[in-house]
Order: sequence, then C-alpha cells, then structure tokens
Amino acid sequence: MVNLFIRSLWNRRGTALLTIFSISVSVTLLLGVENIRKGVRTSFSSAVSGTDIIVGARGGSLQLLLYSIFRIGNAPNNLSWESYIEFNNDKRVKWTIPISLGDSHRGFRVLGTNQNYFKYFRYGSKKKLGFSKGKSFSKLFDAVIGSEVARNLNYQLNEDIIIAHGTGNKSFLKHDDRPFKVVGILRPTGTPVDQTVHVSLEGITAMHIDWESGAPPMEGESLSSEDILKRDLKSEEITSFLIGLKSKIHVFGLQREINTYKEEPLSAIMPGVALQELWNILRTAETGLRVISWFVLFTGLLGMLTALLSGLNERRREMAILRSVGAGPSTISFLLIFEAVFLTFTGILFGLCFLYITLFVSRPLLETYFGLFLPINPPSFKDLFLLGGIILAAMFMGIIPAFKAYRQSLVDGMTIRL
Repeated sequence: MVNLFIRSLWNRRGTALLTIFSISVSVTLLLGVENIRKGVRTSFSSAVSGTDIIVGARGGSLQLLLYSIFRIGNAPNNLSWESYIEFNNDKRVKWTIPISLGDSHRGFRVLGTNQNYFKYFRYGSKKKLGFSKGKSFSKLFDAVIGSEVARNLNYQLNEDIIIAHGTGNKSFLKHDDRPFKVVGILRPTGTPVDQTVHVSLEGITAMHIDWESGAPPMEGESLSSEDILKRDLKSEEITSFLIGLKSKIHVFGLQREINTYKEEPLSAIMPGVALQELWNILRTAETGLRVISWFVLFTGLLGMLTALLSGLNERRREMAILRSVGAGPSTISFLLIFEAVFLTFTGILFGLCFLYITLFVSRPLLETYFGLFLPINPPSFKDLFLLGGIILAAMFMGIIPAFKAYRQSLVDGMTIRL
C-alpha cells in the first residue's frame, strides 16, 4: 500500500509540490502573524519596566505614554519644575526621572534628563541601562547616544553633534553655536532608548537660554559659553517625569492626588493600564491580520481539494485497476484521504521550517532597524492544537473526493470515454 501510494504521488509530483507549497505558505503566514503580534507586544511592554506612574501635562493617557516612553508624538504642554519638585519630595516616592523633549538630531529625538535616568530606568525584565563605550554625561555639553544612533550615524566617542530645534527630520533652526560631545554609547536594548540622544537638563536649558518664543537670538546677541556657565541653569519646565514608589499600595492614592493637583493640570497614568488601552486600539488590526491569514489557509486547503477532485478523472483507470485486483472502495477512499492528510502534514512541516528560518534571518534586522523583538520559541500548545485542526480539516476535505471515488463502478472506470 505504501509503495503504491508513493508511486501514485510521484506520477503527480508537480501538482503535489504545488499543493504542499501553497499549504506551507499559508501555515507560515498564519503562525508568522501570531509571532509578529507577540513580538510587537513584547517590544512595547519591554520599553519600560519598574515604573509605577508617568506624569505629564493634562491630556490623554495613551498620548502621554507614547511621547514619554516611545518618543512618538509631542506633548500638549509642559509642566513646571515646581510641580516636579513637589512630587519628587513626596515621602511615598522612592525615585523620579525628569524628561525634557522637543529637540532632535538628524531625525533622532533628544531627551534631557539627569543621572537618575541611568540609575533607575529599567526595561525588559527590569534590566538596567549599560554602556558599550564611555560613560554618563558629567559636563554641560556632554551627550550619551543610543546604539542605533551610533550605528546609523557612525558615531564614536568625542565626536561633536549639533542639536536642532524641533522633532522633524529636517530643521532650519539649529543650535550650531553650542555643539555637544559624545561621551557615552549605550548597549543595545531593543527599545526607543537605542534611538535617543541623551543630554542633561542643564544642557537643554543652556541651548535655549537666550531663545525667545522658540526663535533664536539676533546676530550678535547670543551668549558666549563663558556667559552661559555663569548663569543659573535651573530648569523652569519639563515634559514629563517617571515615578518609582517605595510601596505599590500608594499607586492609586498618589495618582488621584496628581490628577486633582490644583496648582496646574496634570495627568498621572500607570504604564500597564495605558498599554492595555493601546492593545484595545490595535485589536481591530490584529483581528484583520488573523482573518486574512485564515482566508489564505482556507485558499490553500481549497486548492488541495481542487487538485484532488480534478485529478480523479485522470486517475479513473488507476482506481479501476485497483478495484479489479481486489482493492475495495474503502481502501481507495482511505488512499485519497491519506493523500490529503499527507500533503497537508508535509506542507505544515515545510511551513514551520520556513517560518523559523525567516525568524532567524529577519530577527536581527527587525531589532536593529525597527526596535522590534521577535521571540523564537517552539510551537506552543495553542499552535499545535491549531495545526492539528488544520490536519483534521484536510482529512474532512479528503472525504469529498474519496466519496466520489467510492461511487465509481468498475465498468465506468474501465470504459474509455471519447
């Protein structure tokens, strides 16, 4: 029986290979979409860890999360330094990280902060930021760059960089009279940190100290570096700040106090809750991708059914000969059902191989260029259950040509039709 099945399939190897290919592509797409979905969630979730509250100017929670952590979009307003100090000194607060945004360097966002950023900021499974080269900023015009900034712009230590006003890729307002020097390069994290230029809050203040209403000073009126160093470079406002609490039980109480703060309108969000809101928004897109994947898979199985049905007319004589040598209708039906299952199972194996090869090849590229981390794990129980369902569906589809072959009579099979 096995030898007969192999010879029969070999005679139709072209059609069989096309069927296997279509099913393997369908399985790759179906499981690939699920891996990409998990990868996107993992990348977003790993961008910040250990932060209890994010505080910014009054606005939407999702907007605050996106510009504070993912450097996407802009803040509706800044908040005062006095408000930051008020909550920084709260007895329930263990640490805070101030964040000042609004400038860029060749398309990469510039973030002003202090030493707490390198001391307390965590990503992934509470991993600490580390340096591949150099150290943290200590002087006024020192800069620490992410791994992507260094790689894309081919920057090394002690190089001068010019920061531009605004967040666009192109800017006509540059702080070219106050260049920063690269003193540190961070290790890759797979988060927006890799695509960020970090400077001190005092450096941000020094850049804009003689600017008015977002406009540079007139020619001859700009302050010299010596004059800047003599000034009080205390920040007057920041974009947002992160809070780490001594105890998690204070989260809701402090959040409520910040949201009802009377001195100025503020918003306090919990990163996990805001991320869940983001997933709810993206759920429609995820569902759409899954539907497309299922349709592709259905098309592959339908193509296999079409190939089996169309091949029956070519195999009428083969079936008749089998019947004449003693093969019963059940045996022939079993061969057709087994063929459908075999083609599907082989397509699944090739699909899994193609999926993991693609993941291994594309993973470093996606992580480098898009900050997207794709996990490479063996098929989960859910995946195996899904693949088992595909094989079961193929078996049921194989029943249709098997039933048609079952009804063919010996005389009909031996008759030559003109």
